[in-house]
Amino acid sequence: MHMYGNWRSAAAFRVRIALKLKGIAYEETFIDLDAGDQHKLEFRAINPQGAVPALFDGDGPPLTQSLAILDYLEETQGGVRLLPEEPRARARARSLAQVVACDTHPLYVPRVRTFLMEHYDLPRERMLDFLRNAFETGLRTLETRLANEPGTGRFCQGDAVSHADLCLVSLWVGTGIFGVDTAAYPTVGRIAAECLALPAVAEAHPLRQPGAPQA
Repeated sequence: MHMYGNWRSAAAFRVRIALKLKGIAYEETFIDLDAGDQHKLEFRAINPQGAVPALFDGDGPPLTQSLAILDYLEETQGGVRLLPEEPRARARARSLAQVVACDTHPLYVPRVRTFLMEHYDLPRERMLDFLRNAFETGLRTLETRLANEPGTGRFCQGDAVSHADLCLVSLWVGTGIFGVDTAAYPTVGRIAAECLALPAVAEAHPLRQPGAPQA
């Protein structure tokens, strides 16, 4: 498989974790989002949305949108299962994943941040306030559900990693990049730590990818 991604992309991080957990060999071409490579005609021909990830698996157009890619990998590949078998547990894992991927992450992607600053003349610090509010709204939802719902175990859904955990850890790592205070979310932090202790997650970490800033 061949994926187009970016070191900082939370969506690419989620897919990268799944590929590594399932032991799938892949190559990744990094798109420089800061340089605007996503807007170039050659990449728009790959993904008209100008977003990463985009995953090629054999013939045909690329797969896009991280949750759709995760479902595809789950349905077509062996290895570690990343969704529960029981329907209600599977629905809960998907619901928790969507809190991040559908309701939280889209609010802080580069195209939104750039639009706010360029079209509304929003100063960078005001834009960062908006961004941190998006993070905190998602984190509060996750914390409330994970701390109070009976399905939570070692991970978001029981004691096995699922799509929900891939989304949760991608959000959690972003809090460090953008300076979001996480003290109020101990359950989310505990599950994120469990995820980050997994070798596949550590290898997929944004700061271990080409192009990431050096410590």
